[in-house]
Amino acid sequence: MTAFYHVCFVVPDIEQAMQDLRRAAGAEWSEPVSDRLGEWDFRIVFTAGGPPFIELIEGPSDSPWDASKGARFDHIGFWTSDVRHGSQRLEEEGMPVDFSGCLYGRPFAYHQMDSIGARIELVDVGRQASFLNRWHPGGKPMPAIDETPRS
Repeated sequence: MTAFYHVCFVVPDIEQAMQDLRRAAGAEWSEPVSDRLGEWDFRIVFTAGGPPFIELIEGPSDSPWDASKGARFDHIGFWTSDVRHGSQRLEEEGMPVDFSGCLYGRPFAYHQMDSIGARIELVDVGRQASFLNRWHPGGKPMPAIDETPRS
């Protein structure tokens, strides 16, 4: 069972990145969406066609998606049954929280994984239905890492 569903790049120009990946790899895209988290306005888009997805995020300087120093590979995304317990497990494994959307009412967290030079994102599987409706209509549910504490 796998919970992996996307890779993400933060980019200074989302349209240019979409165009370049379309030309280089034939990637097809959904329409970008503007959103806000805390004090940061950002734009986000996912490839069309189903998992695994490529995600592009264009965020402002000093945000969790700051690309002011250039585009970069940012994170690998996984569904999880429990973000809090998953984050605790990753911290115990030496992967500290880099940013938590939970503080802003969004059930996801980024953890730094130095060995790959990027972050791991845990996203609550409860968000999966709305994700699929927005980015992959008609897509089948994907499994999640089971982070449910055992008694």
